[in-house]
Amino acid sequence: MREIIIAMILIATIISCKTDKKEVEKAGIPTAKTTEVTSINIDDFDLKAGDFVNQEIALTGIVDHVCKHGGKKLLLVSDGAKIHVTSEERFDDKLIGSEITLSGIVKEERIDEAYCLKMENDNIKNHSEGKYNNDDFKKKKKHIEEYRDEMKQKNVDHLSNYSLQYVSHNETK
Repeated sequence: MREIIIAMILIATIISCKTDKKEVEKAGIPTAKTTEVTSINIDDFDLKAGDFVNQEIALTGIVDHVCKHGGKKLLLVSDGAKIHVTSEERFDDKLIGSEITLSGIVKEERIDEAYCLKMENDNIKNHSEGKYNNDDFKKKKKHIEEYRDEMKQKNVDHLSNYSLQYVSHNETK
């Protein structure tokens, strides 16, 4: 009987001490899993993004454009940089022209020979199915060759295009 009472007291103590993580976060109390987000200068994004793939970073820039087709993409710019940001949710068009500090997960698109071959096959298929006219077909073919030329010129086996997957933002002005 004594063991049952001790077990009940132990269970009651654990339950009464448990705090809901969301309540703690809403109250502004840091939780044990708090990670610090690295801030980088937007002009250094292309140089440093490779060091932060699949990690969250923060940067400040001006919203130049919100995509009209769905509103789930925006272009964040400075005098020396352009960064594409994607989101699961629609961006507010009112952000255009605003300076914001944005947090996002760095994503990398790798363009290598396999990627170019897939693009070529898709281009041929789309042209043969009538989805691309001759001009579109030639433009896409030229674009693929530009990728190959750039890889050859840089003596690399792939090119990396970096973007951000939106997490949050604050207007700075």
